[in-house]
Amino acid sequence: MKNVLLIAGGGTLGTYTAKELLRLGHNVDVICLEDKENSPKLTYLKANATVDYLHKLFEKKHYDGIINFIHYKEVSDYEPYHELLTTSCEHLIFLSSYRIYAKSKHPVTEESPILLDVIKDKDFLEKEKYSLSKARCERFIRNSSAPKNWTFVRPVISFSDRRLDLIMHTGHQVIDAAKNGETLTLPLEAKNLTAGLDWSGNTGKLIANLLFKKECIGEAYTISSAPNMTWGQIGDIYSRLTGVTFKWEPADYPRELWHWHFDRAYDRKVDNTKVLKATGLKPEDFKSIEDGIKIELEKLNFSK
Repeated sequence: MKNVLLIAGGGTLGTYTAKELLRLGHNVDVICLEDKENSPKLTYLKANATVDYLHKLFEKKHYDGIINFIHYKEVSDYEPYHELLTTSCEHLIFLSSYRIYAKSKHPVTEESPILLDVIKDKDFLEKEKYSLSKARCERFIRNSSAPKNWTFVRPVISFSDRRLDLIMHTGHQVIDAAKNGETLTLPLEAKNLTAGLDWSGNTGKLIANLLFKKECIGEAYTISSAPNMTWGQIGDIYSRLTGVTFKWEPADYPRELWHWHFDRAYDRKVDNTKVLKATGLKPEDFKSIEDGIKIELEKLNFSK
C-alpha cells in the first residue's frame, strides 16, 4: 500500500487513474478545483496546486508517488515545480502527450521523431502551446539536475463523459447533434486515417500500472490500448449508438488550427508493445472503443 498524489486529477484522466490505483490497493489524494466527495482511501483536496500549497502539503504528508496532470504552456511555468516534486516522492509521472510525435513511418513508437525536432514552420514553433510545450517540458526534465525518478506518459486522445472526441468535435457536440437531429461535418481527409483515440478508462489503467515500476524510471510510454480504428469506423459507432449523422467533406481549416494540421491529419496507428510489457497488462484487460462510448453515454443518461 502506497500513498499517491494526483495533481489536477479531478478530470477525465485523473478519475480513472484514481479508480485503478484504488483497485491496486493504494491510498489516493487528489488536488483539484472541483467539489467531489471523499470515499475510503480517496481524499479530494480542493485547491490550486501552487508551489506554496505543495510545500505545505508535503510538510504534513509523505507521498510515495505523484502523478502530475497539469498542462504547462511554457517550460518556465513548470520549472519551479520540478525539483520540489522529484524530491518529495520516489516516483513522479509527468503527463505529456502522443501529440508530440511527428508524421512518420508507422506504427508510432516511443522512438518516433517528435515535432519539436523536425518541424521548421516558424509560426507553429512560436505559437503552438500544447504539443511543443509538452516536448519542451520533457526536454527540460531530462536535462535537469533534479533526481531522475520520473516517467513520461504520452496518452492518445482519451474520451469520457466530459469529452466525446471525434476528430475536430469535442465536448458534447456529437450527442447534442444527435438530440437535435443535426448533421455534423467531418473532414474527409481523416476518414481512413487511424485515430489516436482511446477510452479514458483504458488510459487511466495504463498510467496507474506504470507507477512504482523501477524499470519505468527515466522512460517514456505511449499510453494506448491500441484499438487502431479509423476515424470513419469510430464515426460509424457514434452513428449506430446515437443516431447522429455525418457529412464527410474536404477540410478547409485555418493554418493555426494546429491540432488538425499537426495531429488529426496524421495517421496515428500505435504500437503499444512497450507499455504492455511495462504494466503486464494484456489486450483483454481493456474495453473496446464501442464499449467505452456506451459506458460514457450511460453516464450522461443518453438514450437514442
